[in-house]
Amino acid sequence: MSATVAVGLEGVVISYGEAPAVRGVDLAVAAGETVALLGPSGSGKTTLLYAIAGFLPLSAGSIRLEGSLVSSPSASTPPEQRPVAMVFQHYGLWPHMDATDTVAYPLRRAGVGKGQARTRADELLEQMRIGHLGARRPAELSGGEQQRVGLARALARRPSVYLLDEPTAHLDTVLKSDLQAELATRVHADGAAAIHATHDVEEALAVADRVVLMRDGEIVQVASPGAVYAEPANDWAARLTGPASFVEGALSVAGADGPGRYLVRPDWVRFGGSLGATVTDVRYRGTHTDYRMTTALGHVLLREPGPPRFAVGAETACTIERVWRMEAAP
Repeated sequence: MSATVAVGLEGVVISYGEAPAVRGVDLAVAAGETVALLGPSGSGKTTLLYAIAGFLPLSAGSIRLEGSLVSSPSASTPPEQRPVAMVFQHYGLWPHMDATDTVAYPLRRAGVGKGQARTRADELLEQMRIGHLGARRPAELSGGEQQRVGLARALARRPSVYLLDEPTAHLDTVLKSDLQAELATRVHADGAAAIHATHDVEEALAVADRVVLMRDGEIVQVASPGAVYAEPANDWAARLTGPASFVEGALSVAGADGPGRYLVRPDWVRFGGSLGATVTDVRYRGTHTDYRMTTALGHVLLREPGPPRFAVGAETACTIERVWRMEAAP
């Protein structure tokens, strides 16, 4: 395996009892790359992260970190001996430790002296903009503050691989955006690989170099954020990665090659043109407005910036500027 591969999964199967939760997963993540695992609850995202971290055994297959075998059905390297750091969805902070000691802990485990470890921990907390909270325990911190402590603890290890399990799931929109940016900056600065599990499509598309779509423990598609949005593998992938309309007919637009069944994203449609449309639903979202319309080709969702210009029942026209050909509906 190439030295540039930080995480290598081959035929990974993970079972709870007789029921496999992950089924034959193959995936390679390069050093410096961020991969998002995107899927609904129960798709196997967290299970896969826990196996990479060493918390779950494999029923079949293998896991390699930096080229070294760390998991197989017959052998497993303990979690503390793997070059990984995990940020848990529910923070995973020790209730008896204050923030500084929590962040200093992995440094102390690595042999750094107490004073130096605490100094470095305070520096990391300062970088997370919570340096003034170093003496507080988890019960005295908000959810966002706890998550930043968890991130600082992961950064303290300077691992080769970051495993991020829904790290912003419980944060408000502004804090989520800030933490995503901070996380991306730190991971890339370290040249580490990151595997980011999330059910939030906007987060996955924003943070990842590649997106892995997972369903029922299997990989459905692996592609760039742009490709999973614009060229989904099937109807399920299309709906998972954003608002999706499906039309049928003969189209002469980008992505069409004659009669067929096509995906249309709301940003691929504009008002004006020759396709008659009746507005059936209007949703103002603040930064934009979504219009659901009926046309001769089928139902279409259109999104444009600003407040509503049309009301329900309005007769108008639109143009579909781009499509992606889909297989026949299942």
